[in-house]
Amino acid sequence: MSKYSRGVVIFVLGSIVALSAAAPYGRIERIVAAPRAAALIQTDATPAKNARVQTIPFESKLVGKTLPYNILLPVDYDKPAAKTKFYPVIYLLHGVAGHYTNWVEKTRLVDYATAYDFIIVTPEGNDGWYTDSATVPSEKYESYIVQELIPDVQKRFRASSEREGRAVAGLSMGGYGAIKFGLKHPEKFAFAASLSGAFSAASWTEQEIKEPGVIRDSVLQTFGPATSETRVANDVLKLVREAKPESLPYFYLDCGTEDFLFSDNRQFVTLLVEKKIQHEYRQLPGTHSWQYWDSQVQEVLRVAAKKLRSPAAAMKAAIP
Repeated sequence: MSKYSRGVVIFVLGSIVALSAAAPYGRIERIVAAPRAAALIQTDATPAKNARVQTIPFESKLVGKTLPYNILLPVDYDKPAAKTKFYPVIYLLHGVAGHYTNWVEKTRLVDYATAYDFIIVTPEGNDGWYTDSATVPSEKYESYIVQELIPDVQKRFRASSEREGRAVAGLSMGGYGAIKFGLKHPEKFAFAASLSGAFSAASWTEQEIKEPGVIRDSVLQTFGPATSETRVANDVLKLVREAKPESLPYFYLDCGTEDFLFSDNRQFVTLLVEKKIQHEYRQLPGTHSWQYWDSQVQEVLRVAAKKLRSPAAAMKAAIP
């Protein structure tokens, strides 16, 4: 049995958690109707935690505005013994109607990160779907991340410049963005992770999104009309079908079984299985909420710790 076809199923409190490329599911129905605006908007909150967090007011030339980002440094970053140490870095993306502060303010990310030697960056993506807009030339939220943000982080901080030391992850819109970055820029990321990813966003049309609000506005502004080239170029299902599995980063995905995007995620994972793309997928009780993301970001960090290498470790491994 190949490493792709072998499935692992774990029963946790009565729920099924599927790991790696489990056997293909039965018929999985695609979400036809796009989500209600309220469903993707992030409202839950927990007290902010700011230890070891710096805010960088980055001026983006591509987007033409200030796009601040938070950076969470490892506990030993400023210690004398670590002055020449470089760290793996994770870019952690927010969702629709969210901002760069969300991960620090609405989860216990700062606490969870103390166990890991990561630099964690939470960039500002506004409602741009981490995509270069089809309708607003200055809204280049994909190019900004790849061409401006990553180099700026490497310039300011001791962040790894190697693919093996770089990851991208996110929730909802950010989950879509993270997986898309892994598919479109596999040379830059060794690991890409999604929590509750909105994988059909590039195919949601004006006819499907009937409720006025930020979801409708952001999708139509970003992806343009139904036949736009931007939709085609940023359709993650299409990107998976055309991908070369051996070139891709390792993917991690999970979604709550009560999440309105659950079927969307099952459809996407089935395609990963068909294409024999290495990944882990988990499904467990949960909704599209910060309570769920606060819990599951811990899994992202745990898996990332296995898949990323520090520059020193990568160099040592390369020596015969």
